[in-house]
Amino acid sequence: MERSENNTCSNAREAETGDSSGTLQNRSPWEFYDLLIKGIPEDLAVHDYCLGTHWSYVEADCGMGVSFTCKGGAKRQAKNDLRRCSLRAMAQLAKSWCFEEATLGVAALNAYYAQKHLLDPLGAVYDEPVERPDGTVRSKDAFELYRPRIAAQGNANVVVVGHFPHVDRIAEYANLTVLERNCSQPLDTPDPACEYVVPMADYAFVTGVTIINKTAPRLLDLAKNATTVMVGPSVVMSSQLFDRGVDMLAGSVVADPEKARFAVKSGAGQFFGEALQMTSITRKRA
Repeated sequence: MERSENNTCSNAREAETGDSSGTLQNRSPWEFYDLLIKGIPEDLAVHDYCLGTHWSYVEADCGMGVSFTCKGGAKRQAKNDLRRCSLRAMAQLAKSWCFEEATLGVAALNAYYAQKHLLDPLGAVYDEPVERPDGTVRSKDAFELYRPRIAAQGNANVVVVGHFPHVDRIAEYANLTVLERNCSQPLDTPDPACEYVVPMADYAFVTGVTIINKTAPRLLDLAKNATTVMVGPSVVMSSQLFDRGVDMLAGSVVADPEKARFAVKSGAGQFFGEALQMTSITRKRA
């Protein structure tokens, strides 16, 4: 049986709905996805996958990748068993307008790109958990890494796409706008405001979920004058994103596949700091 051409992969290919022949200012937003998909070798096969309640994973010959489970969008079409499908074919689901399918597509992208032997030459930094004053443990995140620089600038405009835990602390040292699709906190602003606030940002922190819901290409164009960081386990850890103006990728690699499987399938377990190791790579300036 040919892994890349068997029937189990047909729905994954059919779910790829974007037309990369069109252009938007001479660059189609689909190019963002096409280049990532093309970078995956053709001979890698999917072994297992799970679309979980909160998180999802895809496991292939090269390893495991994860993604936040994003729901909604178009009706799901990829209903066949995608095990033994080629990883590249499964990654095509990242272009699906069904966000559950796109979740698996982004996890497939990370199954390839979030490998240490690919990230190490890019200068990857792997964070160890650190003690917080309240006694809990978390990894030192991208917001904390940039805090000294932002605070030193004074009155910097910071836009965060996605309501991350403890994001409100940024308001202590900068002008903060949090863009959120489902506003639930006092700081949240509806995400269509991106057209108004992102071009004025000095710093933009963009959740990797935007890769799933297809807003990433536009947001990165809007943030072209800002220092831009993509944040979260859904971030595709590929240097190709640096060509779109990203300055830092703050994502993760799977440190313990067994714990990752348990956390995804059960909706419990320690995901961050145990199953996943927070990882960052920074664009090298010429």
